[in-house]
Amino acid sequence: MKPLTLLHGILAALSLRTAVVAQDEPDTGEHPDWPRWCGKVYESGYPSFEPGGHTVAPPTNGSTFLHLQLKPRYSLYLSNEKTASFVVNAALSPWFGELYANSTGYGMGKAPFTELAFEIGLVDEGGSEKEAPLVQGKIAVNETGAEYAFDLARLKPRVAPYEVVLSATSARGDQKYTATSEVLYLPDNPEGSATKIDNVKGGLLFKNALTGQEFVPLLPYGYYGLYNGSNDTAVADDFVRGYTSDGKGLNAIISLAGFADTNPVYESMDKQGLNFMFDLRGSYKNLTDTGIRVNTIKHHTSLFAYWTADEPDGWQVPFDKTPAAQALIHQLDPYHPVAITLNCQDYYFGAYSSGGDILMEDVYPIGINSSFSKWGTVCNATLGDCGCDNCRGGVHDVSSRLDDLSRYEQWLGRWPLPKFHNPQVFHGEDYWARDPTPDEARAMNALAFNRGATGIFGWTWPSTAELFDVHSQMAGVVTREPVSGFLLGGQPERLVVEGLEVLDAAYWVQGKKAMVSVVNGAYEDIAEPVSIGLPFSVVSVDSVAFGGLPWTLEDGQLVVDTLPGMSTSFIILDIDTPE
Repeated sequence: MKPLTLLHGILAALSLRTAVVAQDEPDTGEHPDWPRWCGKVYESGYPSFEPGGHTVAPPTNGSTFLHLQLKPRYSLYLSNEKTASFVVNAALSPWFGELYANSTGYGMGKAPFTELAFEIGLVDEGGSEKEAPLVQGKIAVNETGAEYAFDLARLKPRVAPYEVVLSATSARGDQKYTATSEVLYLPDNPEGSATKIDNVKGGLLFKNALTGQEFVPLLPYGYYGLYNGSNDTAVADDFVRGYTSDGKGLNAIISLAGFADTNPVYESMDKQGLNFMFDLRGSYKNLTDTGIRVNTIKHHTSLFAYWTADEPDGWQVPFDKTPAAQALIHQLDPYHPVAITLNCQDYYFGAYSSGGDILMEDVYPIGINSSFSKWGTVCNATLGDCGCDNCRGGVHDVSSRLDDLSRYEQWLGRWPLPKFHNPQVFHGEDYWARDPTPDEARAMNALAFNRGATGIFGWTWPSTAELFDVHSQMAGVVTREPVSGFLLGGQPERLVVEGLEVLDAAYWVQGKKAMVSVVNGAYEDIAEPVSIGLPFSVVSVDSVAFGGLPWTLEDGQLVVDTLPGMSTSFIILDIDTPE
């Protein structure tokens, strides 16, 4: 739940045209006329009840299925690009796909079923596959992430996506499988900007005039930000310089109150390269207003995404609102993705996440009473609101929530979406007794990175000067090489440190380099040497990119003599990889 005093101030500052439109349909869940958050009643005097909406593992019957999935490598391609590629998964699953048996053929012609032959082709307007395939290939059974290139000259640029179908068979042709997807091939827009989602690595690529019209990796790091509303260009320029620390710190913002749609601050952001996510949360339920605002803002060269729903699961918004807004935005501006923010641990995740191309979570665990609320009720799975849904009240709530979201996607059989973390940079409202400390702020962000997060937006700016400095300094490291190359270069692998459950560690590998992230999530120092075994051969410690601790290499392990409580380290290593 967002701090309501600040929320009310923001809404009051919005123009009448962008004011929140009242819902014209009932809230979701049980007892919609009661005061609820995440489906649970939170005021005293009401009985607890099962809120429903849980995401659970699908039932199994002991069978094995082949779950064939198809996705373009990137969410869009432009007319000045020559090649594109599809990514194919042929995973064995206990839940999804078609029945699989490790045998193909009949009688004496039977053979093990270990490989699929397939074609990927366009679907014509009548729903059938066109004759000449875009791709012909083979994939091993249970292989995932296989990539197959194709020539974009086969397609004509257009704003509507092309439907594609993958048709696959076993070697003897007796087992058949299909998967469908869409590929978006757009006319270039050199006067504006464009953002790609990397459907394999989970990050973004962005291009505009300042990037030389070339797509470059983008790890957006900033705040949900307020502006004073000035129409003076000099004031706007000063705002951008101060917010970005003259281009050395924060590199992105979600524009909240004070950013009127035609304010010259957007031109200042275009000029200085402050990328923004455009706030539509006050109008996304009204598609007429949404259309007007998208058409007003979409030409800006610093626009990288839209933000529609803020905690629709917490507010129990009707399920159809976010998908409808997303579909309209895709129609009006197919060059930019749509983000939503989810607040609840597990309240109709499938329905509420379906309206976003990017998922943001806003876990605010610091300074809460996780067991008893200001409303005079306990907080548990069926009752109460303590400011952080089903949280324990510590930094590890961030990693736990991101683990949950990834697990839900797996249980729903979905292709994973990019995840952004919204760090807590505030206190108040009788939920949050204090701000996070600098160490807690750094640790929560690192824990999010350890779970594959590829963007950071704190609620809200302006924050305290102390936390602004913390986030600006961290942004200056993680949004630039070499660290950004690891964080955007693929999903992290976890490292388990036996006997030290308070440590959370992960690693990324890029060529002959690796980066290890280590978070001591406890408040107490570990006053003895800490050794972390690694699953690869290390030549040397290249640098400690963040954290300042004296990590060394001993017998192939990362070692530090003592590890301060609530400390964060990014260590870059030279590794020995086969040629």
